[in-house]
Parts: sequence; C-alpha cells; structure tokens
Amino acid sequence: MNVRTRFAPSPTGYLHVGGARTALFSWAYARRHGGTFVLRIEDTDQERSTEASSNAILDGMKWLGLDWDEGPLFQMQRLARYKEVAERLIAAGHAYYCWATKEELDSLRNEQRSRGEKPRYDGRWRPERAKAAGLVAPAGGAPVVRFRTPEEGEVGWRDLVKGQISFPNAELDDLVILRADGVPTYNFGVVVDDLDMQITHVIRGDDHVNNTPRQIHIFRALTKDAGTQLPEFAHVPMILGPDGERLSKRHGAVSVTQYRDDGFLPEALDNYLARLGWSHGDDELFGMQQLVEWFDLAHVSRSAAQFDPDKLAWMNQQYIKAAPDARLAALIEPELRRLGAAPDAGPPLERVVALLKDRATTLLHLAEAAMLFYAEPHPEPALLAEHLSEAARPALRTLQARLAEAPAWERAAISAAMKQALASSGLKMPQLAMPLRVLVTGRTQTPSIDAVLELLGREAVLARLARHLDGD
Repeated sequence: MNVRTRFAPSPTGYLHVGGARTALFSWAYARRHGGTFVLRIEDTDQERSTEASSNAILDGMKWLGLDWDEGPLFQMQRLARYKEVAERLIAAGHAYYCWATKEELDSLRNEQRSRGEKPRYDGRWRPERAKAAGLVAPAGGAPVVRFRTPEEGEVGWRDLVKGQISFPNAELDDLVILRADGVPTYNFGVVVDDLDMQITHVIRGDDHVNNTPRQIHIFRALTKDAGTQLPEFAHVPMILGPDGERLSKRHGAVSVTQYRDDGFLPEALDNYLARLGWSHGDDELFGMQQLVEWFDLAHVSRSAAQFDPDKLAWMNQQYIKAAPDARLAALIEPELRRLGAAPDAGPPLERVVALLKDRATTLLHLAEAAMLFYAEPHPEPALLAEHLSEAARPALRTLQARLAEAPAWERAAISAAMKQALASSGLKMPQLAMPLRVLVTGRTQTPSIDAVLELLGREAVLARLARHLDGD
C-alpha cells in the first residue's frame, strides 16, 4: 500500500498545539512508510475562514519543519466537485433534496425535547415519506441535500488507536451534506476529499470520533461499486492543560507561532509534541529523523495527554545547549537590536552565546542575558546598598589597579588579579565577586565572573568600575 496521510486544518485561527501534534503524527507516519503527506485547507466556514489564518497555519507548519508533498489544497476551489458527487448520490438513492425551513426544524427539535427525546431530523423529505405526507417542493426555494442514513443495524470500525468502535444507526439522522448555497458540510467535504486524494490513513483528534460513523456511511455509498477500501482511522488523544481541563488560552500559549515568538526552537516543540500521547520506551530527547524511524500508531496512548509547560521549557533548554553557537547568535541578534543593543559594538556574539547558553530556557532569556555585554549596567540603589559594603571597596579598588596592569587580558590573569586583591584585603571570594558582579553587570547572577570580565574586555570593565569607584 502507498501510504497517504493528510492534515486538514480549518483556517479560522492560528495553528494550535493540538493541530500541530496531529500534523506531526500524520507527517511522521507518512515519512515512516515512504508515503505521501497532503496538506488540505478546509475553508468552507466562510464567516470565520481568513487568508491570514491560512498563512499563519502554513507559517507554523514550515517553522516546525513539517513539509508537505501535495497542497495546500483549498475546499472552496472544489465546489463543482462536491455538487457533482452530491448529484451522483441523489441519482443512486443515497441522498435527497430537503426543503425543511429553519422554523420547521426548530419546532421539530422543541417538540422532541419536550418529549425527552434526542433532537434529530425526522427524514420528512425522504422521497417516499414526502410523497406519503403530500409534501410538495416550494417554488423558488433552494433546498439542501441530505444523506439517507441507514436506520437499522450499526456502523463500526477498528480504530488504530482506540480499538473496535461501533454506533447504532438509530442514533444517526439524515445529515445535510450540501447546503443551499452549494457549500459542502464538514462530513461530506472530508469524505469527497479523502477519496479524491486517495487518503489511506486518517489520523486526527479523538473529538472527531462521533463524525466517523457518518463519514463511513458516505464512504460506503460512494465506493459500493468501485471496490475502494475505506481509509484506516486513528483517533489520537486530546491534549489537556496542567489542571486536567482541555488545553486553552488560559493555560498560556497554545499557538505554534507564539512559541516561536517566545523563543522556543522548533525541534524542541516537535520533540515535546511527539511525546504527548506517544512514546518510544523511556527516550525523551530525539530529532525528527529518529521520530520518523520510530513512529508507529501502536504506541499512541488511548488516554488524554497532559501539557506540561515546565517540561517543554526544560526540553527547550536542552536543545539550546546543544545548538551551534552561530545559529543561536543569528537567532537572538534581532531580539538584541529590538532591546536597543548594538551587537557589532561589543564582544563577538557567538562567544557570548557560548558562555551563556547553558543557563537559557528560551532564546528570549538568552538575548536578555546577553544584554549585559552590550548595554551599560545601571545597578539599582538597593542592590548597591546590599552588596557594595565599605569592606569591599578597598579590595575593589585594588582589583581595579591590578586589572589595569594585567599583562594579558585573559581569564587566568583576571583570576590572578582577583586573588591578589583578596590576599591584600582578607576578604573571602564571595565578598569580592558579588559586588564586582553587581558593579560590572548590574546583576547578581551570571556565569563565572572571570569569564564574564574576559569577554567584556579590559576597557569596558575598567570603565564600569570607574563609574562607581573613582572618587572614593
């Protein structure tokens, strides 16, 4: 079998975390089996679909590295095809025109609710029932097309994640497949597209489980004489927030591009999403090529996955640590400029990145930490009062002189100068290093202070010390 999977988002917003995870699984499954990954934009919700949302989805996919083989294909460009298929179903007796008005349907549902029944369309415009009831198509009215759903028996499938699932046909009514304006409904458009695009595996969130029986009926009606196999269905678990509720904006960023803007690396988010509901033993950190080699549907969990922002931040930190310095420098340079820094006027950015990246959880954290090398520090008065003691001032002035005289500006010479200042003052290293750090960087936490001073350069270090010590 030539495996063909698809990702079919609706362009009514950004590419969210749940959609990205579905896309990742569909992409990985196709790549694992040497198949084809199709991108389809289901833009039939004309009130909410926008070009900006389509572009945001494409941007998110590209950033994550989820390249598609076919598409993007847009449903609104295929309206003639849906009309053609609907007419074929009508001709075969699998569908029919329905002229029921909104008011009639609202009245029907209210009556059903009053009797304690599940609201559902009663099939009144099925040709045989309409004829028996004397219903006549109104002049000039634009009908919808409804699918004739079997009323007896059940419909089922073996889900590749959830196992055997079945629904009694009595729970399903005759759904609208083509609206009066010629736009297909979701369940109809999906089936026509999946058939035309020869999709073999439908991998999607388990909120679509209730749509699947309706789609199977339409598939069977369209392929009864063609011998075409139904696609395999795999409904992956939902993603919950840390509180166990469905993931939403109140849990923080749920947009893929927001994670990009917040300083996450795409490979970190890919890795984290892959581990949400799927696993390969105890392996936690792995790249996309490894995911392709390992991915299967047998190890997708049936239970909902819980999103853990702290775990994602930890994973991002691991990828930042392992990333080439040149790449990180290129990524944070625009942020440094946005913060008002001039990276060309300070130490080489790659060296700064090499010193700082082990502590950074995001690229934004890395850029903010790098600012100490490119912007004049202005320590808070309270910070100075806390750390710049009268006992430390003589030692700092001694250090200032030793640093000015150091034969070479390198870490070993800086460390030696600090030890000389300590020896002459009787202070312990923390009593000198902390006020030195505050004066030179404006911060209490940095990498080893001698490494920071070396990278800052003699001229900058002496100038920063002089602003606080000269005149003492």
